[in-house]
Amino acid sequence: MMTDISMLTEAEVAAELKSLAAKIADHDVRYYQEDAPTISDAEYDSLRHRNQILETAFPHLIREDSPNKRVGAPPASGFSKIEHSVPMLSLGNAFNENDVIEFFARVRRYLGLAKEDTVTLVGEPKIDGLSISLRYVNGQFRGAATRGDGKVGENVTANVATIREIPNRLTGEYPSVLEIRGEIYMSHADFHALNEKRGEANETPFANPRNAAAGSLRQLDSAITSERALRFFGYSWGEATMFTAKTQWDFLQQLKGWGFPTNPETRRCNSPEEIMAFYRSIGEKRSLFGYEIDGVVYKVDRVDWQERLGFISRAPRWAIAHKFPAEQVQTVLKRIDIQVGRTGALTPVARLDPVTVGGVVVSNATLHNEDYIVEKDIRIGDTVTIQRAGDVIPQVLGVSTNKRPAHARPYEAPDHCPECGSLAVRETGEAVRRCTGGLICPAQRIERLKHFVSRQAFDIDGLGGKHIEALGADGVIDRPGDIFRLKSRRDELIKREGWGYKSVERLLSAIELRRSIGLERLIYSLGIRHVGETTARLLASNYYSYDAWRSAMERVSQERNKNFKEETKPEEVGEAYAELCSIDTIGMSVADELARFFDIENIDNQRVLDDLNEELTIQPFTTTQFAESAISGKTVVFTGTLETMTRSEAKTRAEVLGARVSGSVSKKTDYVIVGTDAGSKARKAEELGVAVLSEEDWRELLNRMS
Repeated sequence: MMTDISMLTEAEVAAELKSLAAKIADHDVRYYQEDAPTISDAEYDSLRHRNQILETAFPHLIREDSPNKRVGAPPASGFSKIEHSVPMLSLGNAFNENDVIEFFARVRRYLGLAKEDTVTLVGEPKIDGLSISLRYVNGQFRGAATRGDGKVGENVTANVATIREIPNRLTGEYPSVLEIRGEIYMSHADFHALNEKRGEANETPFANPRNAAAGSLRQLDSAITSERALRFFGYSWGEATMFTAKTQWDFLQQLKGWGFPTNPETRRCNSPEEIMAFYRSIGEKRSLFGYEIDGVVYKVDRVDWQERLGFISRAPRWAIAHKFPAEQVQTVLKRIDIQVGRTGALTPVARLDPVTVGGVVVSNATLHNEDYIVEKDIRIGDTVTIQRAGDVIPQVLGVSTNKRPAHARPYEAPDHCPECGSLAVRETGEAVRRCTGGLICPAQRIERLKHFVSRQAFDIDGLGGKHIEALGADGVIDRPGDIFRLKSRRDELIKREGWGYKSVERLLSAIELRRSIGLERLIYSLGIRHVGETTARLLASNYYSYDAWRSAMERVSQERNKNFKEETKPEEVGEAYAELCSIDTIGMSVADELARFFDIENIDNQRVLDDLNEELTIQPFTTTQFAESAISGKTVVFTGTLETMTRSEAKTRAEVLGARVSGSVSKKTDYVIVGTDAGSKARKAEELGVAVLSEEDWRELLNRMS
């Protein structure tokens, strides 16, 4: 619940603006860089709206890092950068009819128009995709960039070149330099086909078409992008050496003449009444379009008026986005089932009377966790409101208590796993209840096996999720090592439905190719909670060999069992535990999960590792290093704000040169590199006598080795 502004002191407003700036910046990174938003568009818009209200009421408190002073997020690493010759700005939002009427009024006031003067707007569906800038020189496609932060975007030229709807060469007459802007998106049909394919390969499905499009466009391998069915609508321009269109409408016709697709639903409207009628019409038809839209965009039609209106902050005065509310419907909750995930998490899922939402028939919806159910007072038999805003699994928003049947009772979370009967516990500070059965739990076992053969782990061609389920159900595969003994069951496999001699031989050959595996892949394949690809690589790079890593983790577990208490610091637990926690980005929560996995009482985990060690050749971690690098094998800590490189760039450079990057300072640290606003780490380095280098000193050291 947002506090009324009139009740806030200036200090409280300043604190809230600081918090909002940090939150919005974090969500921008998740949306624009990682393609993995954690909140809905409506929730994000409400944060920005709150920030705008506070800044309007207290303009003297506007921060330098205000969300209203930037667009999107800085370009992600992994791509070269392209500076936009004309900034790619965002759009202001209208949330209701009054906002649209006020937009009309603002345009009139700014232009000084008489009552009889008509303001024509071009309305078009707002595609929920990824904004892109396309550059053409003498009619030939030369480059493509994402929006980025509005000034600098990611160079995705090679990937965009694979999209069939984007012409490699323009037709007709065109400026010598022309920048076209538009939206890259994925249709519903192609999105579902992609997720089905990812499911078969035991890969994580994309949450929605927008994430799928953005993730596909940001592939470092353009061959992967070419396999994804990306599409494009053009709608605007940036740099142009010659611009002849007098209106937005005329420009769209030019776009079509040059070979670009434009949205066929685009309309001209001459009044707020016409615009609202268009908005309602698009809203009614949105489920029939075959692609995601989240509103309607209105643009002043006359180009000379657009130029006069200009821009404010991060958005043009001559355009606005009118967002749709997330589609909501009601249906009856028939029962609540529990799904057990790979890490033992018990997730409640609502089973619903089937209902159509956004053109999709929905019968399941996530209930998140038991706290969510209690908070919303959700009961079996209730009439519930569900929302689907592009998510794969819709969400239960609330309950109509006036429709509640007399027999409905409050939800009781299970205290035992529904799959294996093991105790289900909820640890302090956790929102999720987990099965304690580990690998004896069939649900966890199957999900862990799926993870084991996934693309980022062993990547065994021909052994997808459905195969794992079938072979696991029949007892052919019980633990990971069984996969590498399937050759002894060749005849049995050949007789299975849907299999044959050739498919079995291909599978067995693929398995043999994976008998040699890098340490980082092995660690990731085990499915240890909190240990993803990045953490697995960090562990492998720090411990180097399988034997060293396993031995260290066993010591970590022993130390934790013996010495761990609430509020205990890593160094108080033990040397091995502290060393693990000192690895950059690895904290106590990750260390605790590793300790639990290697707990002597988890005999099944030890047996799995012993079994795999017998079947596999586990390769030590290797990295590209410069010969006789002065920092090879050295432990480096970065602290403070670096001016000439990002923290990520600095870490990567150090690791390439063979250094170990740590997150904390100890006696084993060799160098501490300090940027501006360096704090306790710099002080601790001085206390321990560790070498402290300025950013300039560090750059000079690296340059001598380049």
